[in-house]
Amino acid sequence: MLGRSSADWLIVGLGNPGKQYDRTRHNAGFRALECVARETGCRIDRGKFQGLMGQGSFEGRRLILLMPQTYMNLSGDAVAQAAGFYKLPPERVIVLCDDVSLEPGRLRVRGDGSAGGHNGLKSIIARLGSQSFPRVKIGVGAKPHPDYDLADWVLSTFSAQEEKTLEPVWERAAQAALLIATQGVEKAANRFNGK
Repeated sequence: MLGRSSADWLIVGLGNPGKQYDRTRHNAGFRALECVARETGCRIDRGKFQGLMGQGSFEGRRLILLMPQTYMNLSGDAVAQAAGFYKLPPERVIVLCDDVSLEPGRLRVRGDGSAGGHNGLKSIIARLGSQSFPRVKIGVGAKPHPDYDLADWVLSTFSAQEEKTLEPVWERAAQAALLIATQGVEKAANRFNGK
């Protein structure tokens, strides 16, 4: 059992719980976190912090993996509870999430920044009281035309072609998160941004 100060990083995948959301654009963070779990031999199966969590390690770093089960708009509730329990500052919280401003398959690693209209990030910023947490943004494509409702778009599923394009991307996003945890944001950004 991990004690309160026995974690180096909290890695969070954003998404919505429930089978109906499994393959939607908004659940890109969940899918990438599942790859982090596979890579680290960690099982995300314990209910805690209003989410599902697991613990593992990678290259000497002790990790907590968290999938908030609060629905996207309240993700910050789960993140703040976990970060508070393990006494981790925002700089030690890595968030994996979807980004509609990036085409499918592209990644963007950032060390901080605004929510950019993403409700999950908005909630985390509000609850942590800081924008200074690293994030790995996963491109899910822009809505097809300006009149298309954004909520409908992010809750839509990927086309078969997009799924094929994105297959290796979940793994790359996971690698980016693990590189942040072991070598820092700058290294991860240099390796993964724009790819």
